[in-house]
Amino acid sequence: MSEAVSGTPSAMPSAVAGPSAALSLEEKSQDPEGCPTGRGRLPTTLVVLSVVLVVSVLAGVALGPTVVPLGDVVRFLSAAVTGGSIGADEVTGYSIVWHVRTPRVLLAVVVGAGLSVVGVAVQALVRNALADPFVLGISSGASVGATAVVVFGVFAGLGVYALSAAAFLGALGATVLVYLAARSPLGLTPLRLVLTGVALAYGFQALMSVLVFLSPNGQAARTVLFWLLGSLGSASWESLPPAAAAVLVAIVVLLRQSRSLDVLSLGDETAASLGVDAEALRRGLFVLTAAVTGLIVAVSGAIGFVGLVLPHVVRIWVGSTHRRVLAVAPLAGACFMVWVDLVARTVFAPEELPLGVITALIGVPVFLVLMRRRGYLFGGR
Repeated sequence: MSEAVSGTPSAMPSAVAGPSAALSLEEKSQDPEGCPTGRGRLPTTLVVLSVVLVVSVLAGVALGPTVVPLGDVVRFLSAAVTGGSIGADEVTGYSIVWHVRTPRVLLAVVVGAGLSVVGVAVQALVRNALADPFVLGISSGASVGATAVVVFGVFAGLGVYALSAAAFLGALGATVLVYLAARSPLGLTPLRLVLTGVALAYGFQALMSVLVFLSPNGQAARTVLFWLLGSLGSASWESLPPAAAAVLVAIVVLLRQSRSLDVLSLGDETAASLGVDAEALRRGLFVLTAAVTGLIVAVSGAIGFVGLVLPHVVRIWVGSTHRRVLAVAPLAGACFMVWVDLVARTVFAPEELPLGVITALIGVPVFLVLMRRRGYLFGGR
């Protein structure tokens, strides 16, 4: 991916004078209450969210159908990490904390952070405030691969990684199809990407329905439906590393490209004048979001609204430049998903609610409030 050129012609209007100008304008922006949304708010936000995340993780591990005292949680986690010993009467509590809840809560952290970051990337990719992986058909493609595993046992030889492999290949296949269908002599334009992605997403959903209809397993429909609405019930220590690695790589890569993403939001012509190859950058973002989405969908199912709403909330709080949004969005998404998962497994315990139901119940009214918020626009106010 190309980096933005710092120098700009002196005759260029100041409104498009490059990423540095865009940043300086954003640093000076204020929210409706007159509070600066620049650098002063970012460090405090990062510290507060980091503390909230630690508290949320501990609460997520301690709370559930069986409540484990916080002191025992800390002691069990310490024993597991350092190789310490526990009493014979504490084996059940230790198993609940270390083998069941800890990987699930950490996976919620990874999924929440990943969905938020992918949402930021996709919205920058297509310059559309309503974009997320679902709009581009990536999530639907990943869901087709995962459905094939659930229904027909495809890639069963890969064991616990079968779902991840199938979802990743499904996302990759969807990416290739969307890219080939959307590409034109003018390049990969945002509008064609969105329209092609939406159309193919319906096609992938129809294919999922056919797979379920042809399934020899009578319970396949219920299993696939619950999985498609999102669940972390299958979380394990084995399923955590691939998704965590993908999300970490995505965060690092996108932070390194934050200036280029700012320039991309100004339009392809302006980006070209500043030395950013918009089409190459868009291709790189497309591949990155496909890979991360595939791995996230594989471990959690298709969870909506997180990648759509949270980037907007973060922009309102810390400003619109991608460096700040990408620094805050993973922490905000991680905290949010930990509590969503906690609600999902405790409200109707021992039954679990699908995560997508809760995110929709929260995301729809929040998004409507954002739409009604006076002066709020994508990437600014």
